[in-house]
Amino acid sequence: MFGVGDRVVYPMHGAGVIEGVEEREVLGMRQQYYVVRFPLGDMQVMVPVKSVREVGLRPVVEEAELERVEEILRRGEDVIVANWNQRYRTHLQKMKSGRIDEVAEVVRNLFLRERQKGLSTGERRMLDNARQILVSEVAMVKGMVEEQAARFIEAQIVS
Repeated sequence: MFGVGDRVVYPMHGAGVIEGVEEREVLGMRQQYYVVRFPLGDMQVMVPVKSVREVGLRPVVEEAELERVEEILRRGEDVIVANWNQRYRTHLQKMKSGRIDEVAEVVRNLFLRERQKGLSTGERRMLDNARQILVSEVAMVKGMVEEQAARFIEAQIVS
């Protein structure tokens, strides 16, 4: 499915590059793993090849898809319920989807909410995590460094 050098996104971690495929024995079972390196945060993860679909590992989007993300960021905040717990669960579900458009919605919604009313500690952490995931993919697709991608994203969000 993927090969060494492929750029991929792992939901809840962001964009990375497959550095290798290794066979390992875990709990008495031998299986192949993708070794994925995430440049932001200098993290490495091993993903079982047979579990790629279940964990949501996907290719990095094409640049054309980023235009849709820009449109999402420019739109106003979605109508989100006032209940913190329900809002948090909705945003968490979007982040776990691994879809760049849904992560962009979370970033936009929480960024705008922070400007208007402030965020709880949990939502602040979620914004930071969603922002990092989005920044990592935008940086990889556009060939930017992290700071450039972060500025690019924030410039798109309506005030």
